[in-house]
Amino acid sequence: MSRLPIEIETAPNPTASVILMHGLGADGNDFVPIAGELDLSSVGPVRFVFPNAPVIPVTLNNGYQMPAWFDIAGPDFNVQEDATGLRRSQAAIEALIANEKARGIPANRIVVAGFSQGCAMALLTGLRHTERLAGIVGLSGWLPLAASTAAERHAANHETPVFLGHGRQDPMVPLARATQSRDALVALGHTVEWHEYTMAHSVCMEEVADLNDFLLRVLVG
Repeated sequence: MSRLPIEIETAPNPTASVILMHGLGADGNDFVPIAGELDLSSVGPVRFVFPNAPVIPVTLNNGYQMPAWFDIAGPDFNVQEDATGLRRSQAAIEALIANEKARGIPANRIVVAGFSQGCAMALLTGLRHTERLAGIVGLSGWLPLAASTAAERHAANHETPVFLGHGRQDPMVPLARATQSRDALVALGHTVEWHEYTMAHSVCMEEVADLNDFLLRVLVG
C-alpha cells in the first residue's frame, strides 16, 4: 500500500476492529464517513482501519494510473483476472489483520469489509484467513478467483457470517455478477446474508442500517 491506513477509534482501547477497503480510484478517506454513521456503542470501543490501495496502471481505464487493489483488464471481471495483483493486495490486508492482532484484537473480533474492488479483496482475504474472523462484508462487488475458492479457503472461516449488499441498478458491477458470487459461496456452504437495494454503484442509508445490524450481531458478545 502506497500510504498508511487511516484509523478512527470510537473510544480508547478498542476491543474490535473493522478493516474496510475502498473501491477503484478512491482512497481510504472514501468510507471514513461510515464510521460516523454506524452506532456500535454496544460492541465497545471499535477501531476502523481504512487502507489505501497502491497506485497502479488500470488496463480498463486505458492504463491510467489510479488507486487500485489489482488491475482490471475489461468489463468482464471473469476474464484475465490479475491474480498477481490480487495476491499482492491479499498479503497487504493480511498484514493489517496481523497488526490488529499484535495490538490485542483477536481474529474473532475483526471484520474485513470492502466496496467494489474492496469487496473482492475482503472476500479473497477473509475466506482464506487461517483464523476465524468475526465477519466478512462485501458491498457492490464480486468474488474474485472464484474457481480457486473451494481449494484455497480455510476451514477456520467456513462458518464465518458473510454480508453481501448490492444495488439493483448498478452499472459498474451488474447485479447478476453479484448474485453469481452469492450463489457460489452458498454452494460452498457459506452463510450469506444477502441484501438488494434500489441504488446504483453506491451505498444507501438502508444498507448502512443493515450493515450496522450485522456488525452488532457478529461483534457483540
